[in-house]
Amino acid sequence: MKLATLLTLSLSALGVFADVTVQHLAQATMVASGAHNTTRLTPPGLPNPMPATNYFIQLQTGGTPGASMQLPSAWIGFSIEMSVANQVLGHNSTLIQVPFLNLMQHIVQRSGGVNVRVGGNTQDYASLIPDLGDGRILEKDTAFITANPTQTPPLLLSWDMLYLMANISTFTNVRWYLGIPFNDTNFRLDIVDQGERILGDHLLGFQAGNEPDFYGAHGHRDKSYSPQGYIDDLKALVQKMSDPRYDTAKRSLIAPSIANANGWTPKQLWDLGLVDQLNENLKFLAVERYPTDNCGAIFPDPNNPPKDIQATFPTFLSHQSPKDLVGGYFEDSAFAQSKQKPFLMFETNTASCGGFPGISDSFGAVLWALDYALQMGHTNFSGAMFHVGGQRTFYNPFTAAPTNETTFHQWTVGSVYYSALVMAEVMGASNTTQILDLNANSGNVFTPAYAVYENGGQPSKLALFNYMDDATGGAAITVTFAIGGSGVNQANGTPGSVKVKYLASSSVADNRGNFTWAGQTFGPPQTSDGRLIGTEDVQTVNCNPDNTCAVRVPSPGFALVFFNEPNPQAASPSKTFSTTAITQTRNTAQVAPEVLATSNGHQDVAAKKFSTSFGSGNKNSAVSGSEISSMALVGSLLVGVVVLLDLRRQ
Repeated sequence: MKLATLLTLSLSALGVFADVTVQHLAQATMVASGAHNTTRLTPPGLPNPMPATNYFIQLQTGGTPGASMQLPSAWIGFSIEMSVANQVLGHNSTLIQVPFLNLMQHIVQRSGGVNVRVGGNTQDYASLIPDLGDGRILEKDTAFITANPTQTPPLLLSWDMLYLMANISTFTNVRWYLGIPFNDTNFRLDIVDQGERILGDHLLGFQAGNEPDFYGAHGHRDKSYSPQGYIDDLKALVQKMSDPRYDTAKRSLIAPSIANANGWTPKQLWDLGLVDQLNENLKFLAVERYPTDNCGAIFPDPNNPPKDIQATFPTFLSHQSPKDLVGGYFEDSAFAQSKQKPFLMFETNTASCGGFPGISDSFGAVLWALDYALQMGHTNFSGAMFHVGGQRTFYNPFTAAPTNETTFHQWTVGSVYYSALVMAEVMGASNTTQILDLNANSGNVFTPAYAVYENGGQPSKLALFNYMDDATGGAAITVTFAIGGSGVNQANGTPGSVKVKYLASSSVADNRGNFTWAGQTFGPPQTSDGRLIGTEDVQTVNCNPDNTCAVRVPSPGFALVFFNEPNPQAASPSKTFSTTAITQTRNTAQVAPEVLATSNGHQDVAAKKFSTSFGSGNKNSAVSGSEISSMALVGSLLVGVVVLLDLRRQ
């Protein structure tokens, strides 16, 4: 395999803005492109009775019963619908999306790495071929959209998509999951052959079936398709991988990836012998889950009418939702541990079918998704991935600018990316983190708290929530804590002072652009290049002589309390990427028209060709003074366009 030496990074993205008029504000109709949506809901009133606004937490050193197992640092990740890979990752292996690199680098700098799945419903109908021509990495055949609620068309992928992924991993520590097409039992294994060859050690595993519990209902299999039928299909896949060249891949499968739909449960599959019969083939056990859906707004169905989003909003403003959502997996995670298999939430977000305007893009969703992630960690999930759809998706962690707006718009950083960023900082880079839901404040659902332990059960952080919305400040809470002390027959362990970072906004109803993490933000929708804006604000709280310390949490808000100095990597400015483009040749790259859609009804149409502009771009000097003009990478040789890369320390 030859190495090319020039890398072009593009700030552009494929996709197109599509407005849909609102039919009724109370319903979860598709209001507009997710990145353009500004729906603001009314925050709920304060709970009655009110929880205590002052409460105490006692922590111990040396381990605490009920804490999770030690979790991998690269715990939080992202699931990118395969059909929008060219919007999110890059146009091809020589045109990488700079905002994506920056957003991944923020996670890597805090937790050491990030895992990304490229797949979803569209992986099941995908075929990999060597080349699509014209610099394309994917295209769809919409003439053969399958007759199922996800309207999944066959997808053609080129090898260059895998080269694109490999090149991203040369810049920042991203590792990848892929999926084997599972729409029938022919099991097209080209993605296995080329995935292993091109991605090498950056490839973590292959998903074998995406939500097979929907296959019967969606027409991918006979309506009688059952858990046993799925196990039989897995065995057939393993048999087809009997050639020695698949020895590694067939020991790297991910299953069952069900969504607990149509009567299927993980326990059914465990009891039927899925793991016992395929133990040497299963590298990960996985599930997928959304707490609710907005499918009635996209696929009219008298049995599933559009939901009232205002009435739905409060369900995302309580610790009860993450507890209910994750609680059903306690036995499954314990089973996975007994089999020495990592247990993953392979795809999740606020609501399937694109999420809800006004909820999925609110500050309430930031708090909810962070609480949900911590609850999964507490329940011994080994990782979780927030899903990324297309332009009309409200829950996206990040959304690229549509093609026809790239000259004046940039990316939109969504609610759950802020959640992921904070979760990465919670995890740190030690690979020893344990999480404990403290059932704080007498178990009140509006003021949950988690303890974070590292290095053999030593307390390292507190994660404190306040879901209540009160601009007067009357619902702010003060949490007093102690580490060790006479009450638990331990030496005093509370430090003389602690550092605190706040996740803040004025209301749970605030839309994107109003959120800050430690005083920094990614800015309003369609303005971000993936770099944090502003000066980091880490507050110091002096503790008391009596071995206690008190931290205030605004209403609404979240505080991450560090008992030691924050990770220097996380506390220091992030190394991020900035383009300095010089185009010297006309029409050096083109992408033909494509109809792009994701699963769960995210549909986008790219109506025009993209081509690089003729002339010279402005050159931005790097803060660090370090500029890279030549890169070694795998993949296609770039001719005619050079984009220089700054390594910028903001």
